[in-house]
Amino acid sequence: MLTLYGREVSSRLLLGTARYPSPAVLADAVRASNTDILTISLRREMAGAKKGGQFFELIRELDRHILPNTAGCHTAKEAVLTAKMAREVFRTDWIKLEVIGNHDTLQPDVFALVEAAKILCDEGFEVFPYTTDDLVVAEKLLEAGCRVLMPWCAPIGSAMGPLNLTALKSMRARFPDVPLIVDAGIGRPSHAVTVMELGYDAVLLNTAVAGAGDPVGMAEAFARAIGAGHQAYLSGLLEPRDMAVPSTPVIGTAVFS
Repeated sequence: MLTLYGREVSSRLLLGTARYPSPAVLADAVRASNTDILTISLRREMAGAKKGGQFFELIRELDRHILPNTAGCHTAKEAVLTAKMAREVFRTDWIKLEVIGNHDTLQPDVFALVEAAKILCDEGFEVFPYTTDDLVVAEKLLEAGCRVLMPWCAPIGSAMGPLNLTALKSMRARFPDVPLIVDAGIGRPSHAVTVMELGYDAVLLNTAVAGAGDPVGMAEAFARAIGAGHQAYLSGLLEPRDMAVPSTPVIGTAVFS
């Protein structure tokens, strides 16, 4: 079981709810993924008017934990305001905190991110910050009160997979007791296996599932991949060697002359 801010969840896959072909496909993908946590954009709920209300009714019927996000915010002030509105709408203290600093890469503005995280933690929010793989930024977020970190492995929606395995390994080693969730950049189930084998606690996905030819099948594929990667990490992976090692013992084998 994975514990996030005192709540136990059975699935290590967090699933986004945007860009699905239809509400029915979204619902089927959620069920196929066995996820316990869905991320939702407040902007979609507020901008969708009647359709937004119907969307939220669907989410409530799926009976999952809701993790609202501050997607689209570019300043700490805007992110804090959005988080407060999300708490009122979704009735949860959980918030996925995003403060975007670059329009092209959608990389977080880490300075504004830490500022917003401090304000929200002080006001009782349980913050899931979307951040980079920078260790100093991670330290600052923990000092601000965050108890979960969500580093990217590549730009949002890029599907490039982990670009800097060394940095991801360093973050896992530096914060062994902090839940680490890879958020952004995962494109294939094999990417998810890779980060889970590093010892990461979970993966958050949206585009890789919603944008697939068969979102339902892809959701199931990712669920299996994440489970396999986590089980492999727990089982103890064989480290690479720089020479061949025979799998069959050579001592005691028969010798014919």
